[in-house]
Amino acid sequence: MTNPEDSATIDPELRADVRRVSTLLGESLVRQGGPRLLDLVESVRLQIKEARSQSSPDAAALARETLRELDLGDATALVRAFASYFQLANTAEQVHRVRAIEASDAREGWLERAVSAIVAEGGPDLLAETIAATDLRPVFTAHPTEASRRSVLLKLRDIADELAATTPEGSVARHRQDRRLAETIDLLWQTDELRLASPTPVDEARNALFYVDAIVADALPAVLGDLNALCAEHGIQPDALAAPIRLGSWIGGDRDGNPFVTPAVTREVLQLQHEHAVAHALEVVSDLITSLSISDRLAEVSAPLLESLREDLGRLDLDERLLSINAEEPYRLKLSCIRVKLINTRQRNRMGARHEPGFDYADAPEMLADLLLIADSLADHHSQLAAHGRVRAAIQELSASGLHLATLDIREHSDAHHEAVGALLDRLGVLDRPYADLTREERREVLSAELASRRPLAGRHSPLDGTARKTFDVFTAIGEAQARYGLEVIETYIVSMTHGVDDILAAAILAREAGLVDLYGGADGSGAHADLGIVALLETIEELRNSAELIDGLLSDPSFRRLVALRGDRLEVMLGYSDSNKQAGVLTSQWEIHQTQRRLRDVTRRHGVGLRLFHGRGGSVGRGGGPTYDAILAQPGGVLDGTIKFTEQGEVISDKYSLPTLARDNLALSLSAVLSATALHQEPRLPADVLSHWDTVMQTVSDAAFAAYDALVSNPDLPRYFVTSTPVEQLGALHIGSRPSKRPDSGNGIEGLRAIPWVFGWTQSRQIIPGWFGVGSGLKAAREAGHADDLASMLREWNFFATVASNVAMTLAKTDLEIAAHYVSSLVPQELQHVFETIKAEYELTIAELTRLTGETHLLDAQPRLQRTLAVRDQYLDPISYLQVELLRRVRALDAAGQDIPDELQRALLVTVNGVAAGLRNTG
Repeated sequence: MTNPEDSATIDPELRADVRRVSTLLGESLVRQGGPRLLDLVESVRLQIKEARSQSSPDAAALARETLRELDLGDATALVRAFASYFQLANTAEQVHRVRAIEASDAREGWLERAVSAIVAEGGPDLLAETIAATDLRPVFTAHPTEASRRSVLLKLRDIADELAATTPEGSVARHRQDRRLAETIDLLWQTDELRLASPTPVDEARNALFYVDAIVADALPAVLGDLNALCAEHGIQPDALAAPIRLGSWIGGDRDGNPFVTPAVTREVLQLQHEHAVAHALEVVSDLITSLSISDRLAEVSAPLLESLREDLGRLDLDERLLSINAEEPYRLKLSCIRVKLINTRQRNRMGARHEPGFDYADAPEMLADLLLIADSLADHHSQLAAHGRVRAAIQELSASGLHLATLDIREHSDAHHEAVGALLDRLGVLDRPYADLTREERREVLSAELASRRPLAGRHSPLDGTARKTFDVFTAIGEAQARYGLEVIETYIVSMTHGVDDILAAAILAREAGLVDLYGGADGSGAHADLGIVALLETIEELRNSAELIDGLLSDPSFRRLVALRGDRLEVMLGYSDSNKQAGVLTSQWEIHQTQRRLRDVTRRHGVGLRLFHGRGGSVGRGGGPTYDAILAQPGGVLDGTIKFTEQGEVISDKYSLPTLARDNLALSLSAVLSATALHQEPRLPADVLSHWDTVMQTVSDAAFAAYDALVSNPDLPRYFVTSTPVEQLGALHIGSRPSKRPDSGNGIEGLRAIPWVFGWTQSRQIIPGWFGVGSGLKAAREAGHADDLASMLREWNFFATVASNVAMTLAKTDLEIAAHYVSSLVPQELQHVFETIKAEYELTIAELTRLTGETHLLDAQPRLQRTLAVRDQYLDPISYLQVELLRRVRALDAAGQDIPDELQRALLVTVNGVAAGLRNTG
C-alpha cells in the first residue's frame, strides 16, 4: 500500500515507520485479497489525492462513481484496508511519541520543571506542603467510546513493541522483525473489528483492567519514584502512605440511565478489581522477598517486627521448608506471612466469609502497617537505603492501589432517590400529602429536618419494593463492599441532574438509612461517621449558573455541614462538560464552567471547606476534551489546592495509556500540572481590573456564541437534519458500550439523546459542530464591539481563553464541509438542506475570525506537523466517508421500501463507522 508523500514537516523516523507498515499492509492485502484488492485501494487513493491536491471536483466525482459501483464485498474490503492503515499509522505515531519522550533530557521533564519552579518560589517547604496536599484521581468511566475491540488493541500493541525495537535496515534482525510485523498485520486483517454484542458492565471492567493493571505495575510506581528522587534532591521525604496519585473508576457503578448496572454487577466488578489488586500486591511482596535476604546474624531486627512475626507464625501455616531455609532471615519470613495473609484475604472474599484478625487483612491499611514495620526496622539497623528505597516504594505503590485497585464511584439520577425517600416517608404517614406533591422547597425543609433527626425511617431492612428497592439496595451494597474491602473501595456517591439542595439531602438520607452515615454516634458523639461523600453533578447551564446558591444552601444546612466535617471538611462537586456543551455550545459551556469554578471556590472558602472538583470530560472537544495539562493550568487561580478528579474514557484511554512510556508521561504531566497549579496559582495571574474587563469581553463573546448555537439547535428542522445527515441511527448496532444511547422516557427528540452519540454522529459526517459552532459569531460580536485588541491580549496572556481557542482550531481542522456537503446532498431531503447552509456560514465565519485573531493564514499554521498529518489522513478518510454515504443511501432505500436490511450491508456500513473513528481518532 503506497505511503503518503513525504514532507519536511513530518519527522523522518515517523515517515519511515509509516512507510514501513504501509508497505507491509499492502503486501498483506495481496495475500488476503489478491493483487486486485491492492490495485483498487491504490486507484481510489490516487483519485482522492488528485481531488484534494488540485481541488478537482471531477476527480472527486470519479472517485465517488468508482465507489458507488462496488459490490458489498469489495466495498467492505476497501474500507477495512483504509481503516487498517489508520490503525497502523496511529500506532506508528504513538511509537514516535515514545521515542521523543525517551530521547528528551531528563532535566527537562514535566516533573523536573514543576519541582524546580516550586522550589524557586517557596523552597523545599513549599514543595513538601504541595505534595502532602496532592490527590490526583484519573477516573476511568463506565461509558467508553472506544470503537476498537480489545482483540484489535492487543495486536496493535504487539506492532508498537516491534516498531519500538529499532533494527538496522537490510539486517537479518530487520528481516525477522518485518516477518513478525507481517504476521501480526495478517492476524489484524483477519480479526473482526465489530463486536457481535454490546459489552456488559463487567466486560467494560475487564477492558479497563487491561490498562489499569499496566498503570499500577509500571507507570504509577515509575512516576512516584521520579517524584521521590526529585524530593530527595531537596532533602524531602513525602509520606509513603499518602500516594499523590490514585486511580478511580465508574465502571460497574454508573447507574444513571444504565439498567444493566445492578448491585449484583457492582459486587462482581469490585471482586474482579480485588482479585487484580491482590495479584499485584503479591507480585510486589514477592519482589521484596527476593531482595530482602538480610540475615539476623549480620544485622539486628527491631523488637516490634520480631513480635509481629511471632504472632503471625502462631496463626499462619507456612511451608515447613520455607521456615527452615529462611530461619535466619526474619524479613523474608515476615514478607512470606504478608503473602499468606493476602492469599487468605482473596479466598475470604471469594467465599464471602468474615474477616479473621491476624489471618487475613480487613483492609489495605492493615497490610501497609505490616510493611511499615519492615521499613522501620530496616531504617533503625543500618539499612536506611533499602528502607527508604525499594521498601518505601512498595509501600507507596500499594498505598495507591490498595486491595481495590481503583476507587469506584457510584452515580444515580436524582429522581431515583426522591422516589425511594418518598416511599419511606409516605409509608410512615408523617406528611400532610404525598411526598411527590411537595414543592422543591418543601422537600428541602422535610429532608433537612429528617437528616437532623436521630430516628431511622426504616433501617437497613427497608420495606421498599420495585425501583425504590433497587435504589436502596445500592446503598446496602456499598456498605457491604466497604466492610469487605475497606472504606476506600467506594468513597463517592454522585447525584446526576442535581437541581437543588433537596436532591443531595435525599441521597444523604438513604446513605444514613443504610448505615453509611451517622451524624451523631453515641451519647458522647463517638462513633459518628460519614463513610460516603454525596456529590452534586452540575450538568446544565442553569445548574452551573446556580451553583453558588446550591452549594451555599447545602453548607448552610447544619446536618449536611456536619456530614462534610466528618469527611475531613472537603466537599466534592462534579462538573459535567457534555450536557452543558450539547445545550449551549462549546464556548458558552466552557465559559460557564470556568465561572462556576470561581463561584465554587469562593462559596466553599466562606464556609471554611476545601473543594475538590471532579471534571467530567470526554475525549472530544465537544465533550470537554483537549490536552489535560493545559486544562488543569487553565483553571481559575485558587480553585485547585491539590485535589482533583477527571474522567478518562474511550479512545483517550488507549491513546494515553496503551504503551508504558505514554502512560508514564501522561501521569507525569498531569501530576506536574496539579503540583504547579496548587503551589503557584493560588491567586489570579492577572490584575483584578484586567481580569474583570476580560470577563466582560468574554461574556460578550459567549452571549453571541450562545445566540448562534441556540438558533441552530432550536430550529425545528434540526432533529430530522441530524438524523438524516449522520449515521447516528446505526451507532447502537456498533455495540460500543453497555449504556443505551438515549435516556429512559426521553422521547425521540435531541434533548433525550446522550452526548456521546450527539458528538459521534456529527463527527462521522465531518460536521463536528459540538466542537466549534457559535465561536465565530462570538468573536465577531466582540470584535465589532471594539474588543479586537482585548481578544488578542486574552489569547496571549489568559490560559483559559488560549486553551479554548486552541481546542476549537484543532476541531475546525478536522471538520470538512466538502465531505459533509456530500452527506447532505445525498441523504438529506431538500427541504432540510437549509440547515447545512447555516452550518456552513458559521464555519466560514469561525475560521475567518479565528485566523484573524491568531494571525495565521490557515488553521494550525503554528502546528505544521499536525496540519500536515491531518491533510495526509484525508487521502484515506475521504473514500471511507464516500462509501458510508453510499451504504447509508442503500440502507435507507430498503428501509423506506419496508424491506429487511441484509446483514452484509449492515456490517459494511458499521465498518465505515469504525473506519472514520480510526481516521479521526475521535468517537465522542
